Amino acid sequence: MSTPEETVLSPTKKIMETISFRGHPMVRAVHPTTIEITTEGDLTENGDCIIGVRADKGCAQLEEKVKEGLRRKGSPVTIRIVVGDSFFQVNASGDPRLELSHPRDMVIRKSDFISDRTLAVRADAAARNLPRGMVRALRDPGTVGRLEIEVG
Repeated sequence: MSTPEETVLSPTKKIMETISFRGHPMVRAVHPTTIEITTEGDLTENGDCIIGVRADKGCAQLEEKVKEGLRRKGSPVTIRIVVGDSFFQVNASGDPRLELSHPRDMVIRKSDFISDRTLAVRADAAARNLPRGMVRALRDPGTVGRLEIEVG
């Protein structure tokens, strides 16, 4: 039996998952409140929040431990969008209401709105905040990007 002085609490481990996606000529990244990636292969002008297509998973396919972390009230969520040697970081929050059940899409939202496509809420950035050089690179279908999700 240990005394209180001997007890060491381990720091919370971060939970991480990486999703791969591709660029598309129609990437515009001008939406003021959301960022989205999709497993779909096509994109129209209406998809102004979509920064990548042909993602290797949607919300439904996330690892269960990541889903659990995202569903913790107020859990800090760090999302890095990595394209080549560049990255853009978005800080957001988890929420117990997250469904994380959409088979094709992941949406990061500045608001508290929840749908089956919502990955995280209360984000500090949206598609229009991505560096324009990164957006230009994402207009090339040959570009491979990564969405790195880290839940604290």
